[in-house]
Amino acid sequence: MTKGNSKLIETVGVIGAGQMGCGIAQVCMVAGFDVVLTDANEKALKVSRELIERDLARQVSRNKMSDESMDEALNRITTAVGLDSHKGCDLIIEAVCENESVKKDVFAELDSFVSTDAIVTSNTSSISITGLASSISHPERVIGLHFMNPVPVMPLIEVIRGLATSDGTFAEIERFVEKLGKSLVVSQDYPGFIVNRLLMPMLNEACYALYEGVGTIEAIDRGMKLGTNHPMGPFELADMIGLDTCYSIMQVLHKGLNGSKYQPCPLLLNYVEAGWLGRKTGRGFYDYSGEKPTPTR
Repeated sequence: MTKGNSKLIETVGVIGAGQMGCGIAQVCMVAGFDVVLTDANEKALKVSRELIERDLARQVSRNKMSDESMDEALNRITTAVGLDSHKGCDLIIEAVCENESVKKDVFAELDSFVSTDAIVTSNTSSISITGLASSISHPERVIGLHFMNPVPVMPLIEVIRGLATSDGTFAEIERFVEKLGKSLVVSQDYPGFIVNRLLMPMLNEACYALYEGVGTIEAIDRGMKLGTNHPMGPFELADMIGLDTCYSIMQVLHKGLNGSKYQPCPLLLNYVEAGWLGRKTGRGFYDYSGEKPTPTR
């Protein structure tokens, strides 16, 4: 639907029902957008729907949302297996794993049926938007939308313009972010953008400090929380993000910026290869199987 030269975003497609996709779908629903959430895994869609319902119910119990508003929000979401369910979407947000080839495959498939009026975005936290846009026939309608984790709580969205992104596309995204009640910062299309260009080397350096015996997991986390007023220690945060995601972003930074300071720590790789990916697997730098998290080394 258009209004003059300005497109009205009414239906938002979210690709990927993981932690980020689930959160993105939720904030869009609450903001009044119709949402189509897709994933290749039917079980992931079911789990995401349950997580959204549980989180909204918690907000109702805390008097942050009415029962009526919750019901209205839940009526705005549709879940489906298959990307072709996004045919009628005005805005599509890709939120699959942080892997360039996987994301490009998604963009290429979308190109076979998505309207040239639709805006196609990626929630990538490090990968080139210009590169992803090369997989689609209307790169001027492609832009980066990097939501922060956890999406319903964090107020920031990092917006990344690709080389071909049009001013009109950017203006529509500005209005969309405003309607979500979020704030935006604009980053140039370079590896890691702003937030992860600064954050991930810090988390990686914490891994090196542990690897070299400078301090323990508890000491490093406690030092950063009490010494720099960070709400979470670097290992707590890495576990929440996912150690596989942290490692992938460091690989992007190392390849794109070609500096030794971006070399992923061998200890981080060991954890990833062990399948200790953080909260989502129940074990990372902390073990989450007990009543409270305990350091794994």
